[in-house]
Amino acid sequence: MAFRWSVVHGGKAPPPGGVVRPEERLSWPRTIGLGAQHVVAMFGATFVFPLIMGLNAQLAIMLSGVATIIFLLIVSGKVPSYLGTSAAFVGGVAAIRAQGGDSAEVTGAILVAGVVLALVGVLIHFVGSRAIYSVLPPVVTGAVVMLIGFNLAPVVAGTYWPQDQWIALITMLFVIVVAVGVRGFLGRIAIFLALVFGYVLSWVFDRIFGQITSYSASAGEVTTHWRVDWSQPGGVKDADWLGFPAQTTIAADGKEVVGWHFPSFTVTAILLVLPAVIALIAENAGHVKAVAEMTGDDLDPMMGRAIAADGVGTVVASTFGGSPTTTYAENIGVMAATRVYSTAAYYVAAIVAILFGFSPKFGAVVSATPGGVLGGITVVLYGMIGLLGAKIWRENRVDFANPINLVPAAAGIIIGVGNVSLVFTDDFSLSGIALGTIVAVVGFHIAKAIAPPHLKELWLAERRPTPTPEDEGATETAAGKDAGGAVLIVDEPGAYKEP
Repeated sequence: MAFRWSVVHGGKAPPPGGVVRPEERLSWPRTIGLGAQHVVAMFGATFVFPLIMGLNAQLAIMLSGVATIIFLLIVSGKVPSYLGTSAAFVGGVAAIRAQGGDSAEVTGAILVAGVVLALVGVLIHFVGSRAIYSVLPPVVTGAVVMLIGFNLAPVVAGTYWPQDQWIALITMLFVIVVAVGVRGFLGRIAIFLALVFGYVLSWVFDRIFGQITSYSASAGEVTTHWRVDWSQPGGVKDADWLGFPAQTTIAADGKEVVGWHFPSFTVTAILLVLPAVIALIAENAGHVKAVAEMTGDDLDPMMGRAIAADGVGTVVASTFGGSPTTTYAENIGVMAATRVYSTAAYYVAAIVAILFGFSPKFGAVVSATPGGVLGGITVVLYGMIGLLGAKIWRENRVDFANPINLVPAAAGIIIGVGNVSLVFTDDFSLSGIALGTIVAVVGFHIAKAIAPPHLKELWLAERRPTPTPEDEGATETAAGKDAGGAVLIVDEPGAYKEP
């Protein structure tokens, strides 16, 4: 079914209540229009996150299209999704950069994480999706997502915000106003709109107030410079309109000019990004559930394939210097609004993204985004990533009155946010996100194993679905049990949602 779709509704927009299933499509002009809408939905985050991670945004856009095609082929077109840049890796990448790691080490660590994610997906495909909830219950995934987000606070405070505090403040307020006060699709792309707004505002400030004297990330010190400068050698002015992204080079000042490159591997860098795999497992599982609820299909048998496909997409993208990928909630939102689930529209979106990737001029413009603009955007984004951990806890009724949940999560989060280190040798240590994740995961299973019976019973009761009038009297028909007897809420709608 990969490239064969049946035309429905006469090729026209579906009537009220009508849908277009994954194996169906509308006329090609309408399908192309829907594909373009998917590109707009994923565009902002897909190039903002590579920018924040110090990777090439042009390359990230191109390889997101390649990864999406790979994903659709692996899931046989049954899970319509777009693979954009993952935010889960931002914290680990920031830690690698803070330790002096270059882009090759960053993408090497991401590649290994992609391999691990793919292997986990294969394992889940054979043992069933319930394995996810046994090893990584909501209290653990919530804690990991939270510490990944909040660990980034020093990056905002020390790198982006000081570059232009007023632009950062105004851009942050713009994000809040648009995300909350504007309805419909524009509200969904508030981050993208804020980037454009902040970019233009920075140019206006240059014309009105002149150059700014502040910390410059490119120079690594306080300098006097323009907020928007397209005249730098090798920058926007020199970039071609059409062409493949340039290879990574080292400029005359010794700074890295990131482009396409092959990865290199270091143990320290790998350990810093591996916790992101936990977030991606939870995210993909939630997205597959969301698509299943919309289409009415049972996609549990595809859960492992979807997770593995995301891992393969990440491996392919990082092999050439691209950013990590994940299924995008933004595009799921577009499907919910249009009720068009056709994978044909996703193939169109992927092809458009690949074509965008053949414009070095576009990539240079994105890379020249003023630091103050990134400060205003990241102060919201990083906080949102962290608070999504709290969302997981709330939606899964995690009880923090129970020490089984409270103690390991508390320890892991403080270690991750405070960047606590555990030094083994002069060349090897665990710190921050990596150490916090290990403490949260291992600590939880130790706490659960040694807890007295009454605390274990409370934890098991927490995992049981709340009876409704429709299923009152049912036992565990919508749940399964792990080897230790824990009730795992798997099939109940909303019981386990994406971070």
